[in-house]
Amino acid sequence: MTIRVLLADDQALLRSAFRVLVDSESDMEVVGEASDGAEAVRLTREREADVVLMDIRMPGTDGLAATRLISADPSLAHVRVVILTTFEVDDYVVQALRAGASGFLGKGSEPEELLSAIRLAAGGEALLSPAATKGLIARFLAQGDIGDAGRDPARSERLDALTSREREVLVQVAGGHSNDEIAERLEVSPLTVKTHVNRAMAKLGARDRAQLVVIAYESGLVRPRMD
Repeated sequence: MTIRVLLADDQALLRSAFRVLVDSESDMEVVGEASDGAEAVRLTREREADVVLMDIRMPGTDGLAATRLISADPSLAHVRVVILTTFEVDDYVVQALRAGASGFLGKGSEPEELLSAIRLAAGGEALLSPAATKGLIARFLAQGDIGDAGRDPARSERLDALTSREREVLVQVAGGHSNDEIAERLEVSPLTVKTHVNRAMAKLGARDRAQLVVIAYESGLVRPRMD
């Protein structure tokens, strides 16, 4: 299956460079380009994109608002948004994850990293840039008002629907571990882990693994490490 990619960035030169790179791959194609968030949302619907590479800082409707609109549209539930940012450590990144983005990548990343990011997002995986460690993500989540008094009680209650094994798997997902890594840690098969992850997403209303990570922190199941 060919991955349909939409490019959303206000810099035409960058879009051109991304288009050449993406169209050079046999399993993906660029189906449109947008220079602002409103156009990105419109083209995501019209061109039936699977993955949107979204810049945050654009004129008019910015990438954050556009991500929120895409994530809130039931007809676009299959669409995955990957945030492209000049800054590896940026509070906007956390806001984007909360808005429904599947992850983020620095604009200075290597070509293979970008292509891998598209494939991972299309497959429902959480994407964190190699330069943005799990510790930094946790730190930003903590700074984004998730102290003990700021935990989301609704999400905490929703965790009650999870089995003990699903909670255990969720903790591992929040740690950034892959299904294979989790399987090895818990001494089960990768298929069993995938089943637990899918059930957890269904019960918690998460679009993908990135949203599971956010829920794990916001509910208080996983505490940010500040070291």
